[in-house]
Amino acid sequence: MVLTAGRFAAFGPSHWAALGLFAAGCAGLVMLGRAQRAASEPGERVGAQARGFGKAYALAIVYVVIGTQVHTLLPGQWRIGGSLPLQLCDVAWLAAIGALWTLGPRGFALMYYWGLTLSLQGLLTPALNGTDYPDIDYLGFFGPHLMIVWAAVYLTWGLGMRPDWGGYRFAVAATAAWAVATFVFNLIADTNYGYLNDKPSTGSVLDLLGPWPWYVLAEIAIILLGWALITWPWTRLSRYPPASG
Repeated sequence: MVLTAGRFAAFGPSHWAALGLFAAGCAGLVMLGRAQRAASEPGERVGAQARGFGKAYALAIVYVVIGTQVHTLLPGQWRIGGSLPLQLCDVAWLAAIGALWTLGPRGFALMYYWGLTLSLQGLLTPALNGTDYPDIDYLGFFGPHLMIVWAAVYLTWGLGMRPDWGGYRFAVAATAAWAVATFVFNLIADTNYGYLNDKPSTGSVLDLLGPWPWYVLAEIAIILLGWALITWPWTRLSRYPPASG
């Protein structure tokens, strides 16, 4: 039987299938990470098993992303408003590769804040204008998003890495740098990467935040406060050392 793709519908069967896969992957990666922690040598923050798996996971992200990214660059698919790797998700999967390869504090900080808030929001309210599964647009959206959020879950609740205020400041600075550069590019090229210059045509949580530029300012406030709120509890739990400690 040949599968044919219809139009994607938020919280339709294919969306729920992706969310179910997301939940199963989270559970499996948390158990795996904890087992790797238990197998580490005494006093060793990250053991050999975790380092090996992190590199393999990083290469898996490369494998998943290359196919979909190359597809967007083909002559029949290319468009300046959607083919360039300028979405925050594109930066996030690069950060995920670095975080998993090095298991370092700065890469983890980006995964914690980007993966557990912005990329997770993308999974819950996907701005997907393309066709449904098994179309390449569906796979190209959910594949990287799933692997980014899984990486954040694995590092945090699997390997036990923890955010701190230094990581918070680094993530805020990195996000601001991306936003300014992308906003300027959007103005020059008449594009809308990151939805910094206009809201997506499909329904999203941005519809609750008013018109431009108020929704952008509201996003900034929500991100600063929200990231602070998900940092503060970890810094209060002294039995968990900070990621950069």
